[in-house]
This record gives sequence, C-alpha cells and structure tokens, in this order.
Amino acid sequence: MIVSHLNKYVMFLSVIVVDLILSCWNPSLAELSVTKSLNFLKEVLLILPPVMVLMGLLDVWVPRQMVEAHLGRDAGLRGAGFAILLGTAAAGPLYAAFPLAISLRNKGARVANVVIFLGTWAAIKIPMIIIESSFIGLRFALLRLVFTVPCVLAAGYLIETIMSVDDVLETAEQA
Repeated sequence: MIVSHLNKYVMFLSVIVVDLILSCWNPSLAELSVTKSLNFLKEVLLILPPVMVLMGLLDVWVPRQMVEAHLGRDAGLRGAGFAILLGTAAAGPLYAAFPLAISLRNKGARVANVVIFLGTWAAIKIPMIIIESSFIGLRFALLRLVFTVPCVLAAGYLIETIMSVDDVLETAEQA
C-alpha cells in the first residue's frame, strides 16, 4: 500500500535524492537546483487552481453530448479541426492542458482528438505564431505551421491506434 502510494511521487522523490547527492558533490549547483525546483513549484501552484476551476466549470457547463458531438468518435475530421481550434486558442503552459485533456476524455472525446488538442496547445498557439513571425519572419512561421499541423494530426491518430481506449482510461484513473 505504501509502495503504491509512493510510486505516484517517484519523480518528486528522485529530484530530492539527486539534490541531496548533488549537495555533497557540488553545493552551489545543488542550491541552484533547489531554487529552480521551488520556482517551478510556485509557478505550478499559481496556475493549477484556476485550471481546476476551469475543469469544474467544464464539467458543469459543457454537456457530455456536446463533447461527444464535436470531439467524439463520430466527429471525424471536423473533430480534429475542433481540437486544433481549442488548442490554438489556449493560453498557459502545457502542463495546464493535461487536466483539461483528461476532462475532455472523460466527457467522451476520442483519444486522437485529445492528443491533437495537446499537440496543438504545445506547438501551434496563436500568440506563439504571432511572436514567432515577428522575430523569425512570417514565411518561417507559416512553413513551420504547414509542417506541424500534419505531424500533430498523424501523432493523434497513431497514438489512438497504438493505445486502446481502456489503456488511456486506466492510466487516467491511476493519476
């Protein structure tokens, strides 16, 4: 029982162990590591509460039938397009998208569309494209977009093919 509970925190505990070992070998590097870890933890704690509120609102306000109609198995390419639109309109770091993705999956979104939503959130956000085009150029940003969209779509359908729905749900329940 205790071991299964500790398995959920293996990454957190690993960082602590590495920092302890590092403190013996290179104390200044260990201090930097602890500082960076605490800053990241603070960032996560500032972002996750609003995401949890958003998840609650999604659960209450968006009926399962709507998610199934727009992102479910029968949505086809329209569902992939809707997942891309959801991902491009998103704001915030990628780790904020995972609770929303689980919520969408629990409401009936197909696995491919959840993966497409996550891939789009990570790589094709509208603000990111605007900033990218101002720094690197519009041609580069559009070319990257042209190559990224098919890769995100392919990843979504490939992951859905490789992983069964039961695997995804089981993994989500363990989290």
